[in-house]
Amino acid sequence: MRTGQRRSALSYIPGLTNNTVLQLIIFLSVAYILFALTWGVMMLVYQSGINFNFYFIPNIALPQLAMIKQHWWTIFTYGLFNFPNGFWELFSNMLWLYCFGSVIQMVAGPRQVIPLFIYCIIIGAIFYIPGQLIPVPMGKLPQYVMGPRAGIMGMAAAAVTLTPGYRFYLGPTFSIPLLAVAGVYALLMIVASGFCLPVIVMIAGGGLAGFGYARLYKSGSRPGDWMYRLTRGIAGLVTPKESTGTYRR
Repeated sequence: MRTGQRRSALSYIPGLTNNTVLQLIIFLSVAYILFALTWGVMMLVYQSGINFNFYFIPNIALPQLAMIKQHWWTIFTYGLFNFPNGFWELFSNMLWLYCFGSVIQMVAGPRQVIPLFIYCIIIGAIFYIPGQLIPVPMGKLPQYVMGPRAGIMGMAAAAVTLTPGYRFYLGPTFSIPLLAVAGVYALLMIVASGFCLPVIVMIAGGGLAGFGYARLYKSGSRPGDWMYRLTRGIAGLVTPKESTGTYRR
């Protein structure tokens, strides 16, 4: 009797199995597509975005300080979505994510990419909440914040920390230092924030998390391994075991 392991459709994409950067990009892109489709359907049905803004955005995006107690889970969800009308923002975010994530994957291995991203978006949110209390009139505070900027900034910081001398070669003799690319990204994120100080603090928090994660990794610690142990344990509970009995004909 022939036996074999079940394979998902995504497993047939070349290089996907051990490429967690690509897996993360696909996940974030699918999340955006579903989110945008939901927005489009509600716009067609209600001829307005009021219901979408009332039922969906507050339960996914990171709110202002006064509402964080009622929507505390958005600390974990805000970094997984982009605003439904922000396709080009998503596109640029995925390019930057691939740029820095591929360096992390090459230097530290594919198992470090997703835990690093998760840590950075969570710590970025934790920085954003008290950052709203800083009495500096620098930019208008947005009602909601979404997007993986803190996670990508964390990857940039981690990549620079792990391999500060890394260079992107665009030709046989022309290359760009990773540090310069990370600096350009940080500058662009500050400008894109509208110079809003709490958002800048959030991005800086993600960068600090990436720096700390990389330092722990270089010291021999593996801060993300518990996530894989947890997912394996959950998968073991819900995956049916193969029967070892014999069959008579």
